[in-house]
Formats: sequence, C-alpha cells, structure tokens
Amino acid sequence: MDLPASFFPDVALWLSNGAALSLLALAARRVAWRGLPLPACNAWMGACVLALALWLLRGGVAPGLSFHLLGAGLFTLMMGPWLALLALALPLLALALSGQADLPALGLNYLTMILPPVALSAAALRLSQRVLPSNLFVYVFVNGFLAGGAGMFAAGLSGLLALGLAGAYPWDQLLEETLPFYFLLSWSEAFTTGLLAAVLVVYRPEWVATFDDGRYLGHRRRAP
Repeated sequence: MDLPASFFPDVALWLSNGAALSLLALAARRVAWRGLPLPACNAWMGACVLALALWLLRGGVAPGLSFHLLGAGLFTLMMGPWLALLALALPLLALALSGQADLPALGLNYLTMILPPVALSAAALRLSQRVLPSNLFVYVFVNGFLAGGAGMFAAGLSGLLALGLAGAYPWDQLLEETLPFYFLLSWSEAFTTGLLAAVLVVYRPEWVATFDDGRYLGHRRRAP
C-alpha cells in the first residue's frame, strides 16, 4: 500500500514521521550489533534488495490502494523484530527517493505497512514458543504461514483504516470492495513466507536468527 501525502493533513504527516523515527531509533538501540553474524548480514542485505523488487511488482485500482507482497513476516523470522524494523525501512526509503512513493508520507506508510506485520509476527513467535510444542512444523506453519498471512492482512487493514479516517474514500468502498483483495493477497503472503521459511531452516538455518536447532530439532545449531 502506498498512501499519498495529499490525502492527509500536515499535522498527521509530521506526527507519523516523528513516531516512525522514534521507533527506528528504539530499534537501533535494541539490536545487538556486535553479535550479528557476518554471513547472515550478507544474506539479510540481499533480502532487502529482493524486498524492493517485490514491492515494485504491485498493482493498484486507485491512489493509495495498491497491492503487493510484503515479506515482513519472513524478515522478522530471519532477523528478529528489531532488525526487521530497520531493514524494511530501507526499501521503503528507496521507493520514496526514486519517486515511487511520497516522501512526506514515509512515516505513515512505515507505521501502516511495516509495523503491524512485524509486531504481529514477533508476538506470534513469542506466543508459540510459550504454549506450543517446539518442533519444525509449528515454526514453519504457525510462525511462517499463519503469522505471515495475518501480518499481510493487518497491514492492509491499517492502511484502509488510515484512508477511511482521512476521508479519502467512503468506508463502504474500503471495506466491501478493497478489503477482500487484501484477504486474498494474505494467502499468497502466507504461502510465500511459509515456503521460504521452510527452505531457509533446512538449507541455511544460520540465516534465520529466530530458529534454534536445539529447540526445534533437538541438536545444536550448525556452525556457519
């Protein structure tokens, strides 16, 4: 979703930009930079480039109503929530600097498109670790498939809520005509996130920061 700045008052744009910058500063402080593995960092930077390409493959029916996969759930599994919040800001900034998104609405797009799926994926991971069995199926299906799809739907719902509150479109159009598209897109997001999570934990578990061999497979993590 690409929310145009023209739909929102200046005060809303300034407040959202301030909130987004504060969140990024908090995330930067919470990341253990010295403990980041170099091979994983290279893979994560490549993921940012792929996310940018993925976001460019979008379709839309009207200004502010665009549809594309996010990858936020996979980023959260690969990097953890705090680093995912930082990493996903990079392709969003690249879109704005290239003229593909409104720079004044950068914070609003960040808070509606990135924060909800990352927060939901992080909460789902923590909850599953507490109440569900620790096995590979739970990790891939719950934290990859289900949380990935739910995060996509949460992002779409957040964007539609912002458009509705701003009076950009009638509520009936947003809820009856547009919201079902995000529900359908959530299945694609869920399938993609679950599939890639399964592939990564099998072939490149060292790239997945939230996956622990000892917890999910019963043996120690292989050295990178």
